[in-house]
Formats: sequence, C-alpha cells, structure tokens
Amino acid sequence: MMNRALKTALLALMMTAAAVAPAQDPAQDQRLAPKKSTETAAKTKARAARIKAREKAKAEADAKRIDLNTASKEQLKTVPGITDAYADKIIAGRPYLTKAHLVTNGALPEGVYLAIRDRVAVRRPAAKR
Repeated sequence: MMNRALKTALLALMMTAAAVAPAQDPAQDQRLAPKKSTETAAKTKARAARIKAREKAKAEADAKRIDLNTASKEQLKTVPGITDAYADKIIAGRPYLTKAHLVTNGALPEGVYLAIRDRVAVRRPAAKR
C-alpha cells in the first residue's frame, strides 16, 4: 500500500500534467478535420471502378484457362509442355480438386506443373438440385 504523502504527490503530478497539456482544437488539426464529401465520393467511385476492372480481368483470364476436369485430349495438348502421355495421365486422374493434385497424384512432374499452372484451372461442377 502507498502511503498518503506518495498518493498526494502522484495526484498533484497528474493534475499538473493535465493542466500543462494544451487542448486540441479539431478544426486546427487536419487529421481530425472532417473530410469533404465530394472528395470522399470521388475516391469511392474510383476505388469501385478499380475493383470492377480487376474482377473483369480475372474473369477473362479464368475464361482463357483450360479446365483440367473437362478438357479433351486435344485441348490439353494446346498447353505448352503437355504431351500425349501427360494428357492421358491427366484424363485418367480425373476429377481433380485443385491444380496441385496434378503433382500429388503423379499426373505431372513438378517442373511441368510449375510451367503450366497459370494456363490451367480446376472448375468444380455445379451442384445438382
């Protein structure tokens, strides 16, 4: 337990520190000043446009990728690095849950997988109702 003199000194010190600290005026501090609504709206629209453009680009890239679960042997052979033998192994190992299963299931060596991973996709079939 603190003695009474120590408590009083500590209380006096805290009160002095509070009295010395200047009060901040929010209008003077630009960090705390309210933002202009037109700037905020413009930034929000620009951000939404960037997000939409990114999503569109991703959808276009996904559409160009070859689906490992549904592609024919001829479609698989259009991917650089996929030979007749690899295409047959890919077809025999279907269905795949992820692209990485090509390596873990032994359909492709890791080096070939690393070369083609951006050109292929695994799409899961739509759920039956």
